[in-house]
Amino acid sequence: MRILFAGVLFAALWGSGSVATKLGITVSQPLLLINTRFILAAVLMLGISRLINKDRLPRGNEWVSLLLCGLLSMAIYPTVFVYAMKHVTAGIGTLGSATCPLLISVLNAIWLRQKITWNIWTGLFFGLSGVAIAVYPLLVNAHATPLGVLLLTSGMVCYSVGTVYYQRIQWTLPRLCINGWQVLFGSVILLPFTAFLFDRAENHFGLLFWSSALWLVVPISIVAVQLWLYLLKAEPTKASLWLFLCPIFGFVYAYLLTNEPITSYTVIGTLLVIGGLYIGKKEKSATEAVQTGQPPHDMATTVADRNK
Repeated sequence: MRILFAGVLFAALWGSGSVATKLGITVSQPLLLINTRFILAAVLMLGISRLINKDRLPRGNEWVSLLLCGLLSMAIYPTVFVYAMKHVTAGIGTLGSATCPLLISVLNAIWLRQKITWNIWTGLFFGLSGVAIAVYPLLVNAHATPLGVLLLTSGMVCYSVGTVYYQRIQWTLPRLCINGWQVLFGSVILLPFTAFLFDRAENHFGLLFWSSALWLVVPISIVAVQLWLYLLKAEPTKASLWLFLCPIFGFVYAYLLTNEPITSYTVIGTLLVIGGLYIGKKEKSATEAVQTGQPPHDMATTVADRNK
């Protein structure tokens, strides 16, 4: 029962990331929302890492690796994703990001010059087909735009590249320390752009803004990631199955909180994505699951919690 509760709670929290982002950018500029969230998360994680855990500072080339991870996963990807959310529905954001594990598998195979297995290609085909089917009526009815889909796709690719780079590094730093520093670097990189584009008239620092920012930091970036790590340790070969619930929760939240439509296209597309994820992951070994397992997208800061 404990694993069941943890798995459902993880999927319920993780699936809310797109909606929290979508709501936040209705009252603020995208970069401001990202930077507010990153600064809060970095202060919290590095504070715990240094003051409570007494973790050491990075050394030598670790600084370069953390900077590159911060650039790819904490600066470029979140920026592209949050701007995509201005042009697509929250449900599509969740569904599209759910295909990232399949893209990561393909990029890993290319990087290591390994043959890409039939289940990865099949899973990727089903996953991308599912996203296309779910997006189609939204494009027709102006709930999504081609620009939004292009940004979302670019973000998925960028995030996957960042993840593959992260996986190739032999980290000796504790996970919380790694996350804290790369989030801080991402925030520092984005800060000049945030300041340059800042327009006071577009930002309303009320309950909705702070609720969205804090939700992205605490329930998603911290609680959901800790639940994920617990699931990986408890059932390494089965943990990824909980990822399949995230798009379902995402569409339900989008329907209830932002009045986004759920159609037969949505249902069919979601089922195809879930099927693609299952096919693409079903041959994963216990060891590989521990090494590569992670939540499917970084709308949460510590999605970079990929000490896989």
